Amino acid sequence: MSIIDKLKWRYATKKFDSTKSLSEEKINILKEAFNLTALSFGLQILKLVVVEDREVRKRLVESAYGQPQVIDASHLLILCIQNEIDENVVEEHFETVKNIRQTPDSILTPFKSQLKSTINEMPKVKKVDWATRQAYIALGNLMTVCAVERIDSCPMEGFNPITLGTALGLDDLGLRAVLLLPVGYRADDDMFADFKKVRQPLSKTIIDL
Repeated sequence: MSIIDKLKWRYATKKFDSTKSLSEEKINILKEAFNLTALSFGLQILKLVVVEDREVRKRLVESAYGQPQVIDASHLLILCIQNEIDENVVEEHFETVKNIRQTPDSILTPFKSQLKSTINEMPKVKKVDWATRQAYIALGNLMTVCAVERIDSCPMEGFNPITLGTALGLDDLGLRAVLLLPVGYRADDDMFADFKKVRQPLSKTIIDL
């Protein structure tokens, strides 16, 4: 299948086969894909929480407004932003750059100082908005990789991040959940799997200049 065929195969899975589980290899691919997501300034201000234990996920159903995918999927991926985004995040990033690329401080310091200033001057509410938008980039990347790997997924914005965070102790980790992505394999009787994909023709969505 071409990448376009795989994207056409993908849909927001409403019913997962709870008897099927993703292999460790498949989960590791998703972890790597998340880690390789292109993010603003290269700063990795997101965390991915991977929940396999169904007993744990049962505690999250109420926070997800009863959506069964949370339990029936093989795994639940939770995309989180960091509660504190400050110059320490910048410092850690450039230390990693230095260790991996052996880039001298004379080259890194000017950009690092500029980025620290940008982060320090950014209001808290703007940091949250910025980080959340980065999470959507990661979500899109994960969904595409899922399609390529023939993994079913269902992106979710509809959940209570406060109660879900409390149930998982995310506050203690300095994190806030912003998106959910149950992943696994579609059930044979999920009627949505056979629905034709509804999209406008390219002539209405693409502007060539």
